[in-house]
Amino acid sequence: MIRRGASELLFKTKSVFSDGSIMEIVLWKVPAPIAGSRHTYKYRLYWGRDGMRIVGFANERAKGDHCHLDGKEYAYAFTSPEALIEDFYAEIRRRMSK
Repeated sequence: MIRRGASELLFKTKSVFSDGSIMEIVLWKVPAPIAGSRHTYKYRLYWGRDGMRIVGFANERAKGDHCHLDGKEYAYAFTSPEALIEDFYAEIRRRMSK
């Protein structure tokens, strides 16, 4: 849980595309790392269609940094918010080009 006043919302966007897919990005700067992460960011990035997550990146308490790709979960090596967003877009582009 993120306490109000102790965290800063850095970025939030949600888009719905003509093919019905939804993309949402939420990124917070938090005062201390959440359990399982070594950095001071809390994030949730999602791209899916018809209620199914196709690409997702998140960090959760105890789970730490991870991504969801085509129904499977993998560890994710977070380096920076910029790299995170680029990695997210790259995974979407890979699936759109298939």
